[in-house]
Amino acid sequence: MTTHRDTEPIEILLVEDNPGDVRLVEEAFREAGVETTFHTAHDGDTALEFLRDQRAGVDAAELSLVLLDLNLPRTSGFDVLEAIKTDPDVSAPPVLVLTSSEATEDIARSYELCANAYLTKPSDPDEFTELGRAVEAFWFDEATLPPASA
Repeated sequence: MTTHRDTEPIEILLVEDNPGDVRLVEEAFREAGVETTFHTAHDGDTALEFLRDQRAGVDAAELSLVLLDLNLPRTSGFDVLEAIKTDPDVSAPPVLVLTSSEATEDIARSYELCANAYLTKPSDPDEFTELGRAVEAFWFDEATLPPASA
C-alpha cells in the first residue's frame, strides 16, 4: 500500500504541453500546501519514455500519480493511456486525466482505457487550487494506492 507521507514530497508526472497550465497546476499544489515534486512531460512520447524508464528502474523517482492531458503533440493522451493498458514495458501509478475537454466520448474513452479519474481543467485560476486540494485529499489521504512496484 502506498500512502502519503508528510515528510516526503509527492512525486507526480504531469503530462501537459501548455506552459501556462503547467504553472497553474504546480502553483495549485503549492498553494494547497502539498509538497510535490513534478516531473513534466510536454508530449506523449516523453511521458511514455519516462514511464518506460520507471519500469526499467532507470529513474529512481517513485511516482504516486500521473496527471495526463489528452490533447498533446506527437502522441496523444489517449495513446498514452492505451500504452499503459497494453504495453508490458509501460506501467504507471493511478492516472488522472486533466483536460479541457468535456466531451462525453472523451470521458468514456478515457475510462475504457483505464484512466482512474477524469477531471476537467478549471477555467478560473483560483479553482486550480481547489482542484489541487481535492486531488491531495482523495488520492493521498483517503484512497489506498497499489504498491509502487505493481
